[in-house]
Amino acid sequence: MDAGAVDTLVEWREWGAAAFDEARERDAPILCNLRAHWCRECREMDRTAYASPTVAANLNDGFVPVRVDVDRRPRVRERYNMGGFPSTVFLTPSGELITGATYLGADGLRQVLERVRTAWNENGEEAGRVPRELRDADPPAGALSPAIEAHMEREIAAAFDEEFGGWGTGPKFPLAPAIEFALTRDPDRAFRTLEAIRTHLHDTYAGGFFRYAVERDWGDRQTEKTLDTNAGLCRTFAAAARYDDEYADPAVRTAEFLTTTLASGDGFAASQAGDEAYYGLPPSDREAADSPPIDDTVLAGANGLAIDALLETHAVIGHEGARRGAERGLSQLLDSLVEDGRVLHYRDGNTAGPHGVLADQARVLGALTSAVQVLGDDWLAPAERIAEYTIAERREGDSFLDGPEDGSGLLSRPLRPLGTNVTIADALYELGVLTGEDRYHEIARETLAAFAGAHDRLGIEVAGYATTAARVLSGTEIAVAAPLDSPLHRAALDIPDHEAVVIPDVDGESDTARITIDGESTMVSAPAELHEHVAGE
Repeated sequence: MDAGAVDTLVEWREWGAAAFDEARERDAPILCNLRAHWCRECREMDRTAYASPTVAANLNDGFVPVRVDVDRRPRVRERYNMGGFPSTVFLTPSGELITGATYLGADGLRQVLERVRTAWNENGEEAGRVPRELRDADPPAGALSPAIEAHMEREIAAAFDEEFGGWGTGPKFPLAPAIEFALTRDPDRAFRTLEAIRTHLHDTYAGGFFRYAVERDWGDRQTEKTLDTNAGLCRTFAAAARYDDEYADPAVRTAEFLTTTLASGDGFAASQAGDEAYYGLPPSDREAADSPPIDDTVLAGANGLAIDALLETHAVIGHEGARRGAERGLSQLLDSLVEDGRVLHYRDGNTAGPHGVLADQARVLGALTSAVQVLGDDWLAPAERIAEYTIAERREGDSFLDGPEDGSGLLSRPLRPLGTNVTIADALYELGVLTGEDRYHEIARETLAAFAGAHDRLGIEVAGYATTAARVLSGTEIAVAAPLDSPLHRAALDIPDHEAVVIPDVDGESDTARITIDGESTMVSAPAELHEHVAGE
C-alpha cells in the first residue's frame, strides 16, 4: 500500500482476488480509488474526502475500499479510468462498473456513496455494466493504404490551434507522436507546437517537462514530471534537431534530467511529484527548498521509452552522457526486469509487478531495436526473445491483447488497445528490417491492418498509427557497410528522416551505404552524399 494511504481513515485493501471475494461474502459494492504517486488531486482527496470521519465510516461499513496505483497496474487503469486521476470507481463484486467520477470532495463523495448504496440495495449485480470497449473487443479490419497517412495529415491541420499552438481548444497535452508525425509532413505546425511546449512546459532551471497545461493558452501547467512524458519529449526534440539544430538543447537538457534526477539504482524512476508552490519559486529560493518527492519505482515500459529517447539524443546530437545512460539503462532493464523474453512491469526493491503486459513488451522491444541501430547487434538476441514471447503469448488473431486473460474484475476480458498494438507493430517492423526476417514485417502489417477499417475515424491522439503504417508501406532503410561510430554510420543515424531504420555494420563493399526508399535502392559512399540523397527525396 502506498504511503499516502495511512493519512486517510479508510481501511484500504489491495487490488486482488481477496478484495473481490470479501465483497461477495459481504454482499457489498467495491469503491476502487485509482491514483498516482505524482497526482496532486489524489493527495488532496486523501487530505479531504478520505480523511472525513463520516465518509470513512460509510466506506468501511458499507463498501470494500480498494486502492490502486495506476502506474503499477496499467491494465486496471485501462479498464476503469474515468477520464483522469484520481478516478473514483464503484464496482460490483464481479468487477462490473456501477458508476464513477474523478475528483470528489467530502460532500460530493458522501452523496455518491448514498446513491450507489441505494442502487446496490435495489438492483444488486444488475446495477453493473461492462464498458463498451470491452463488450466490442474486435477492432474493424481493413487494408493498409496511403489513405491512412493522408487522413492523419488532414486531422493534424484541422485540429491545430492556430492561435496558441498545439492541438485542440481545451487542455494542452504535449502529444509527442503527433509532433513526430508532423515533423516531415506539416513542419510549421510541428515546430510551432514545440515552441509552445518549450516556452510553457519546460523547467528551464532543473530540466525536464511538466505533464500538461490546463488552459488552451498553455496556462495553469500541471507540474508533475513523469518518466513517460519526459522520455517522449526528449525523443521528439532530438528528432526535431535532425531538421533544425535549435531543438538540440531541450533534448540534451531532458536527457540530463533523465540520467540525473530520475536515475535510480535499478533504472529510471517513474516520476517526480508536482508542486506548484515549489516550481513558482525563483531559482535562488528553489536551491534552498526541498524538491518534490520522486517515486523510485522502475517501470519497464517507461524505462524502454527513456532508453529509446537517450539513444535518439546520442544518434542525432552525439551526446555521450545520453549514450552512457542508455547503455546502463539497457543493462539494468535486462538484468532485473526481463527473463526469457518475458518483461516484468515494475520493480521496487524486492517487490515486482505483473509480467507480460503488452505495453512493456512493446516498449522494451522498441528500445532494443533502437539500440541495435545505434550500438550494434549485441542487443539483437534479447530483442528477438522478447518478440517471440510477445507473439506467442499475446497475439490472438491478427492483433495483440494487452495482457493475460485472467485476473480480478474485468482483467479477464480481452482488450486490444490501438496504441500498444501500434507500438508492437512498429518495433516488429524495425526488427524485421534489422534481421531480414519477413515474418516480423508481415506480423506488423497484419497488426496494423486489423484496425485499418476505422482509420478515417482516428484523431491526432493516435497519430503514431499513421506513422507506422507509412513506414510499413514504404519506409526508408539504410544498410551501412562501415564500422560502428564511423563517419558513415554516424551520418546514417542523423539523416533528416527520423522514421528511417539503420542497419549497422553489414557485409558489403567497405564504406558504402545502401539507401532503400519505397523499394528503390541507391548506393552512396560519403556522409554528405547520404544526407543529400535522403533530403532530396
